[in-house]
Amino acid sequence: MSRLAALLALTVLTHGTLSAVSAQAAPPPSQLQPGGSWEEIAYDILGERTPQDGAGVIEMTAPYRANDAATVPIRLHRGGGDRRIVSASVVIDENPAPLAAQFEFGAAMAPLDLELRVRVDQYSNVRVIARTEGGEDFMTGRFVKASGGCSAPASRDPGTALAGLGLMKLRQFMPDGAAGEPRAAGRRAEAQIMLRHPNYSGLQRDQITQLFIPAHFIDRIEVRQGDDLLFSMTGGISISENPVFRFGYTDNGAPNFHVTAHDTEGNLFEHSFVVEAGS
Repeated sequence: MSRLAALLALTVLTHGTLSAVSAQAAPPPSQLQPGGSWEEIAYDILGERTPQDGAGVIEMTAPYRANDAATVPIRLHRGGGDRRIVSASVVIDENPAPLAAQFEFGAAMAPLDLELRVRVDQYSNVRVIARTEGGEDFMTGRFVKASGGCSAPASRDPGTALAGLGLMKLRQFMPDGAAGEPRAAGRRAEAQIMLRHPNYSGLQRDQITQLFIPAHFIDRIEVRQGDDLLFSMTGGISISENPVFRFGYTDNGAPNFHVTAHDTEGNLFEHSFVVEAGS
């Protein structure tokens, strides 16, 4: 190989390596697709606000093609930097009720890491609009291929579903590398709240009578660590049956979690969970 050819090869190799490093270091771009209903609903969601590109501030992960349109998992997490996210709205553009949920986050939720499950009624952009402590709005999301999630039959018949209405369960997870260690205030931890509720959307049919089941869903939930707010959610028909929320938080040493939920029939559900000493 001539010296010129060798230099050209080295230049290409170096450029390729630097490009790869830059690509790895750069925050992932939004995977939203243009078009759809967003322009028609944006004002109802945002008002006069114009969100910035969320790359590097907020990330949302979701499957490109969902296995089950009625339980599509999405994860919201801080993309980097030191901006604290104090609230977030989840929007599913093509759903009958596009605003799926609005969250408020306490200080212990930073850096944000929250998972939930939603219904997707047809191929749609699923987006999150996050507000930082400084009052700035950032948006990101992705296109999800799923259909029929809002009208999919419930997993249980109405009698069985309503019999366990409001039952709650807490799961706690040990932080990486902390197995066997005593609980410590100030340490990051992870928990999962599960709530039994059919979250009827009003678009599902009773499989026996074929009549529509009236909408009946959780519209508010609040999770506290002792007296301190972890998060609250105002939700609609796009939250999946039997809502599940998995989240990271900073342990404040409080002896319990307190969960309060309210549904559209006026039912109030409350439960206090003892925090395990080894969590």
